[in-house]
Amino acid sequence: MIGIQLNGLHLVKPKKAVKKAFSLFCIPRRGKVKPEQMDFLNKAKHEIVEVENLALQTYNWKNNGKTILLIHGWESNTFRWMSLIEKLKAENYNIIAFDAPAHGNSTGNFLHVPLYTKCVEAIVKKYSPDYVIGHSIGGMTTVFHQYSYPNPAIKKLVLLGPPSEITEIMDDYQKILNFKPRVMRDLDIYFKEQLGYNFHEFSIAKFASNIKQPGLIIHDTYDKIAPVSASKSIHENYENSKFIETEGAGHSLNNDYIHGEIIQFLNN
Repeated sequence: MIGIQLNGLHLVKPKKAVKKAFSLFCIPRRGKVKPEQMDFLNKAKHEIVEVENLALQTYNWKNNGKTILLIHGWESNTFRWMSLIEKLKAENYNIIAFDAPAHGNSTGNFLHVPLYTKCVEAIVKKYSPDYVIGHSIGGMTTVFHQYSYPNPAIKKLVLLGPPSEITEIMDDYQKILNFKPRVMRDLDIYFKEQLGYNFHEFSIAKFASNIKQPGLIIHDTYDKIAPVSASKSIHENYENSKFIETEGAGHSLNNDYIHGEIIQFLNN
């Protein structure tokens, strides 16, 4: 229904239609913290980091070991890391996580990778992580951050189920809303104006070719959100990376085996 409306609006007010299509793409429908999740989150030290009029809720599970930054995915929040955090705490890691704009306990109304990347840079400047772990769009952001703000002080990266090509994501977006080609053409132009890239230019696999740090990439064969081909493409371009393909872990990639592989990679 929304797609039909925007297709019609585009005929008379194309700029307004495209702006709405872009906003719709960037607005999460869920991901706020639920009351029952706060018991776990309240065990961390809470701080607010401000970025572009946003108040980012950060969490710190303090320890004496190396510092790890966790970057969650779309329509999620820091609570999604609970199981991994418990295991990292047992390994004495100092753990930093934060809720993305429009997610969890952070403010804001929308999110896209370039904005998420600016937020990550502010967090990195404050907490100086040794390692970064990103899930889904958080994995995309992990790569784009290192591409945009190269930081040799970050020693290792872990990417969990990351998409790679914006063209694939926008193809899915078009199919879901049944946008006319003319709408997508103008949306591509608007994307360039707002974010600095056309669809085909924004490629995590391409950006990964610039990264020097060791990386671990994990993706499930049957991921229904982001195709495993995305991680394979990233791995092919990311020279110093290891790729693990799982079966049955889904897009969440949240089980003991995967946590064990992450910890082994970080500890070695």
